[in-house]
Amino acid sequence: MTYLGISGMQYSGEQFPDARIIVAEDSNVFTSMIRQRLTEIFGIDPEICRTYEDLMMANELSETPVTLAISNINLPGAENGEALEYLTDLNIPTIVFTGTFQENTREKLLAKDIVDYILKDNIFAVEMLVESVCRFLTNHRHHVLIVDDSPTARALLSTRLKRYNFRVSVAESGAKAIDLLKKNPDIGLVVTDYNMPDIDGFELTRRIRSVRGSHELRIIGVSSSTDRLLSARFLKAGGNDFMLRPFIDEEFYCRVNQNLDTLHQIKSEQARRETRAKAAVPA
Repeated sequence: MTYLGISGMQYSGEQFPDARIIVAEDSNVFTSMIRQRLTEIFGIDPEICRTYEDLMMANELSETPVTLAISNINLPGAENGEALEYLTDLNIPTIVFTGTFQENTREKLLAKDIVDYILKDNIFAVEMLVESVCRFLTNHRHHVLIVDDSPTARALLSTRLKRYNFRVSVAESGAKAIDLLKKNPDIGLVVTDYNMPDIDGFELTRRIRSVRGSHELRIIGVSSSTDRLLSARFLKAGGNDFMLRPFIDEEFYCRVNQNLDTLHQIKSEQARRETRAKAAVPA
């Protein structure tokens, strides 16, 4: 088992030789480090594009779709962010790897529906990038259920999670959520609003916990209420986490990752114990 990034994400060591990753970066140091880490960890030899022209040619001269792009904001020939515009206009999933960052830069990046952004401002930058790549390549294994009676809220959370490559189902009520959970035992995370007309978030959590424990499924509650006691009540009802709206994208994604990482660690430990128990039984 390998641990990636600074979060301690567990990685099985699976290889992704068919994944096509483009790195749009003009720094020899960073391209060398990124290529080395992606090759040794995932078995991926990324395509290096040092200029805007290189990037366009790499995309347009190949019929193989790009799995993921890693791009600096500025490249030679695209000093005003044209490279990033090009990638996002084509709906190519993109992780921004940049040393230029201010609050207004962040707002502009997130408005483009990028996958993630990593800052080149510390010695862990490349390792954080590797973790972000790994999450994108493996998030499709996670099935997340969003429960909210607001169509706008459902669409917003669904879009955010699909951007990160998760599989997503949505329910407009607690009753529909329970039905979907019965039909989809692979759902590992529920993100539920508190205030719903049929079954509120507390009652939904209690009903879920009556059949599925925290070792099988994680639950994050969300609410726009200013009642600070909601978080305590939700956690005591069986929830694993709680967030007050409005929350920022980065915090939401980190909370989702932390809960799914915990679930993965629990299941991995259970599998190891079962393996040891079988090995201890005399033939």
